[in-house]
Amino acid sequence: MIKNITIRSNELEISQKIKKVIIEKFEKAGFTTSEDFHENTSLVISIGGDGSFLRAARELDFPDVPFFCINTGHLGFFAEILPDEKEIDYFIKSFIDEDYAVSLLPLLEIDISNEVHSEREYAINELVVRGNRSRTAHLQMFVNGNYMETFSGDGLIISTSTGSTAYNYSAGGSIVDNRLEIMQITPISPISTNAFRSFTSSIILPAFDSEITIKPEWKFDNMILLVIDGEEKRYQNITDIKTRQANKKIKLLRLDDYEFWNRVYVKFLKTYDYKENERRNNIK
Repeated sequence: MIKNITIRSNELEISQKIKKVIIEKFEKAGFTTSEDFHENTSLVISIGGDGSFLRAARELDFPDVPFFCINTGHLGFFAEILPDEKEIDYFIKSFIDEDYAVSLLPLLEIDISNEVHSEREYAINELVVRGNRSRTAHLQMFVNGNYMETFSGDGLIISTSTGSTAYNYSAGGSIVDNRLEIMQITPISPISTNAFRSFTSSIILPAFDSEITIKPEWKFDNMILLVIDGEEKRYQNITDIKTRQANKKIKLLRLDDYEFWNRVYVKFLKTYDYKENERRNNIK
């Protein structure tokens, strides 16, 4: 059976240009290409920023094949290469020669319940629980059924180690090596006064046997905002939100020079224009 490459792209002109180049090169190498996921799909390519990858994974229902990301966005933490034809040739050759590794990224499994209904969602990076219309959120939090705190503030972030470099980091949470399977709870603008007492720093839990339950306290408004990997939804009359590590994982194809802490340095601490200076010097 001929292998298929599923290609997802945002609408930026550079992304559409790169998409055409990739289609042409893979079809010349004997593959078929499509935008939809097929039973013979062996790789999903996401062209865009980190949000494009997160959206593609959700839309394709977290398939059991690797993703490969090409950065035409801003930070591009998930991306392996830039939109450069030499880098694309390097990637395609590595893929055909099977000269790559596959990283397995744990997902969060999220059950959102009211008195009559429950629905399940999955997240690669994080779940954010916030008050509606910028109201202060009052959230009872339990870990494995044990009461932890009643949080008051803008909200809570529950992130994976993968998501530790995303919103979690911006909110003051810790960067965690993505080889560690953890869940990190990070407060957003916590209130800590005589009236309201909340943790003001992150809590890190082992993911394999932890379940975090959040029960909103309804004081002025019975609606709450949940943000899952950047996608916002408002819910009414929620009784609890349970989060745990899912049994399934998302796969990322990594080329031979990938190293997590080097990626952290490149994306967060380098001060010059990485789009001009991070070309691989060993590409012929």
